[in-house]
Amino acid sequence: MHVLNPARVLIVAHQTADSVELATAVRERASAGCCTFALLVPTRPRGLHRVVDPEDHGVAAAEARLEAALPVLSYAAGQKVEGIVGTHEPLAAIQDALNLLGFDEVIISMLPARLSRWLRLDLPRKVRALGVPVTAVTATERDLTDVPAA
Repeated sequence: MHVLNPARVLIVAHQTADSVELATAVRERASAGCCTFALLVPTRPRGLHRVVDPEDHGVAAAEARLEAALPVLSYAAGQKVEGIVGTHEPLAAIQDALNLLGFDEVIISMLPARLSRWLRLDLPRKVRALGVPVTAVTATERDLTDVPAA
């Protein structure tokens, strides 16, 4: 008897990691078929660290975002969601996760269009070009708290 391995789904988010829209997308994906989830939160260096040494800063904020979002997403998934802190460049963080950990699909959660740096970078299209299915989720402004424009 052949046993199918569950699909491995990489969730990528930062400020929207605990949004209602992302939790809904995770719940829908979990109900669509056997899968496991991991949440990747890229670091977000601030101020001068964005230019001088971005790879060395923003880890504490990313870990705090994971701590807040993992219970919400685990509840939505009906299972434990693993957490990963990634590099400050979101596409590189996603490529690292895909290459090193082997995910089958990606859910990218972004800020609303007027605030989203990831949308301006065309991140969903660039990730699709890596050969994985991508679901793009946009949070609404009513769900966001303490969100500076990125």
